Amino acid sequence: MQYTLRNVPQHLDAALRANAREQGKSLNEVALETLARGAGLNVTPHRKRDLSDMASTWSEDADFDSALAAQDTVDEAMWPPKRAHKTRARLKPGRAA
Repeated sequence: MQYTLRNVPQHLDAALRANAREQGKSLNEVALETLARGAGLNVTPHRKRDLSDMASTWSEDADFDSALAAQDTVDEAMWPPKRAHKTRARLKPGRAA
């Protein structure tokens, strides 16, 4: 099947051409791959990383624990005490003040 595309914005044309150069592919190949991705069809599988290689690698670090504890400290000078608000007694519906 063949398509003719008109009125391709300059920024899109520039991006497609740059991708084609970077990937060493033709403009047609890159445009088709981009259209397929936009339509929700993955032509080329993207490698996903699940970070399983990092699982169970935690090690205790006293400096890290100290820095984390410092972040949990509240500077009371930055948080003045709340003033008590005077509240009016709520009236029951239908009663005048």
